[in-house]
Amino acid sequence: MLAASTIAGYLMLLKIRGASDITNSSKAVFAADTGVEWELYKQFKNLSYPKPSLSNNADFQTSKDSLSIKSIGQATGIFRAFELDFNTPTTTLP
Repeated sequence: MLAASTIAGYLMLLKIRGASDITNSSKAVFAADTGVEWELYKQFKNLSYPKPSLSNNADFQTSKDSLSIKSIGQATGIFRAFELDFNTPTTTLP
């Protein structure tokens, strides 16, 4: 019981520490946003534009299929993700 409580407490500490790291969380969000914008630029301009390098030491990974773009931004162990789905309408017109 003590071992399970110790492990659970350690995992919670890691999650709280990651959530409170606002600087790296912001970097990861902007990196994920950059990934989505990069994929959209390539899609609509029909270009093979190389992956941009970010000056704040953040990075992103993207995956794309015909109906969605997924981007995961990473900065010093903090990960944030965005998904853009072309299949689901955002508004309903009358």
